[in-house]
Amino acid sequence: MSLDKELLDYTIKYRSLLEKALGTIKINIENESFLKDMAKNYREMAENYLADGKVLENNGDYIRALASYSYAYGWIDSGVRIGLFYGVDRNLFTLYK
Repeated sequence: MSLDKELLDYTIKYRSLLEKALGTIKINIENESFLKDMAKNYREMAENYLADGKVLENNGDYIRALASYSYAYGWIDSGVRIGLFYGVDRNLFTLYK
């Protein structure tokens, strides 16, 4: 398998995992507070990096698309880890417990 094909396959796989992860998280903060605002901001950052990654991927810039998807995943995974989001799938997130 060529390096370009492997990079494309990995980029597509990572985008798919990211979209699945974004579809499963729920904000874990009940009251209107700074933490709820932070959760919304984390999700918005992830969604923006996902959108940017899709543009890069469509333009054939798989390295930067993959980096963008990685940043997005970092935002939601850290949000799950610190309790801003409810996420229970250990295959998608780094859970605290």
